[in-house]
Amino acid sequence: MSMNPVVLITGGGRGIGAATAKLFAKHGYDVCINYKSDHASAEQVADEINALGVNAYLLQADIADEQQVLAMFAKLDTQVSRLDVLVNNAAMMMPQMTLLEMDAKRINAILSCNVTGAFLCAREAIKRMDKGSIVNVSSGASRTGSPNEYLDYAASKGALDTFTIGLAKEVASKGIRVNGVRPGLIYTDMHRDGGEANRVDRLKSKLPLGRGGEAEEVASAIYFLASEQASFTTGSFIDVSGGL
Repeated sequence: MSMNPVVLITGGGRGIGAATAKLFAKHGYDVCINYKSDHASAEQVADEINALGVNAYLLQADIADEQQVLAMFAKLDTQVSRLDVLVNNAAMMMPQMTLLEMDAKRINAILSCNVTGAFLCAREAIKRMDKGSIVNVSSGASRTGSPNEYLDYAASKGALDTFTIGLAKEVASKGIRVNGVRPGLIYTDMHRDGGEANRVDRLKSKLPLGRGGEAEEVASAIYFLASEQASFTTGSFIDVSGGL
């Protein structure tokens, strides 16, 4: 097996996850790319990573499903001999609405993916880590609450922030660091999933920097927190939100 360091990125087939996968690969990591259903996009990212001279592994799983998470990590065990970094990036967003329009099915789907999925992946990663780093991809919505649009999504990211703080303290003695990145208005397909593909362009003028962000800018923050450059940093966050 390869002796390269290994990172597992959930939701690694597109957007911030894909940009993060490529950046870790450029730094010599073998990359495990989790994806839920879009095999073609994940395979394209894997091809780009393999072209850099490191290894890419595709791991299909719905992280909201505990049995699928267990199966994913069992497959990971057959492909790599170590796990150094987990990036909890996978998340879902549904079309904009107010709380009065939401039902339990929608709320539970959001929480199962964005919160339970991160818990499950972190649990299994920690079992396999000899020291290491976890980076949770939260959102600027955890601070704003995203009223009238994505209150459920924002609440799930608030929970992820709390999880980051608590888990950092829980596993520090194991030599595992846990930090978070809070992206703001970033050009990714998630806004299309949330019902407004051009949302960044509509709102970017309200940001102090006056523009939307790129997935690669978030990936840089994720990589920094996972790297030895942040060796004395845990339970902390980087906001990549254009000053919002």
